[in-house]
Amino acid sequence: MNNLIIYALVATLGTWFVTALGAGTVVFFKSPGSKVLNLMLGFASGVMIAASFWSLLQPAIERAEEYSALPAYFVATVGFLFGAVFMWSSDKIVTFSRRKVYVNQGTHNEHLNRVIMLVLSITLHNIPEGLAVGVAFGALQGDNFSPEKLMGAITIAVGIGLQNFPEGAAISIPLRREGYSRTRSFLIGQASGLVEPIAGVIGALAVIYIQTILPYALSFAAGCMILVAVHELIPECQQNKDTHPYFATMGIVSGFAVMMLLDVMLG
Repeated sequence: MNNLIIYALVATLGTWFVTALGAGTVVFFKSPGSKVLNLMLGFASGVMIAASFWSLLQPAIERAEEYSALPAYFVATVGFLFGAVFMWSSDKIVTFSRRKVYVNQGTHNEHLNRVIMLVLSITLHNIPEGLAVGVAFGALQGDNFSPEKLMGAITIAVGIGLQNFPEGAAISIPLRREGYSRTRSFLIGQASGLVEPIAGVIGALAVIYIQTILPYALSFAAGCMILVAVHELIPECQQNKDTHPYFATMGIVSGFAVMMLLDVMLG
């Protein structure tokens, strides 16, 4: 059993590393113009929308059908709505806190809540992904262990890792858009993936119990991502819509297509 926990830890450290590689793409854009930034921001929103279904909602429905006594559509809908409400509530709390800072200290950062919501949504999305990898390895205990099933767990980790590359960029690039330095954007972007090793170990340890919780966690993260993408990222990337009407839109389409390709191809 200890070996399975180590396997889960190593696998999720690998998925975090790929997240860091994705966040590292921000270093290649020293002083990007508004067109490029809008394109990248659109790409990030497309990635989030695609991931919310193929990486989160679809697996949530499949796992709910297998492990939950409640109808799968109910589990997915409840988790999704709770995720959206959670992000909406977080936005309200951050906005209130920002106003308190403005009143008490005379400082005001109009992008603070947008940045926090973006980082929080991707981080929440990475938690169930880490759990999924941990569950895959933890399920290999006892008679369930075989080379074929081990390879299946490794495949899940590789698939999630590859998906994490655009997700790392989905944080670092918008942060760069908000005026953060390349180094700080990278550090925050890669940090969002650090929850995966923690979640992976927890998933491996609690595999017997986590099966019923995971569908809710997956759909919850999907609700968070959709709200942020639709409410924050897409309106932001459309700022130059009058001069370049389809530039950011093509970024959204491209991001969606890339994430969909990775999810469907890697299963």
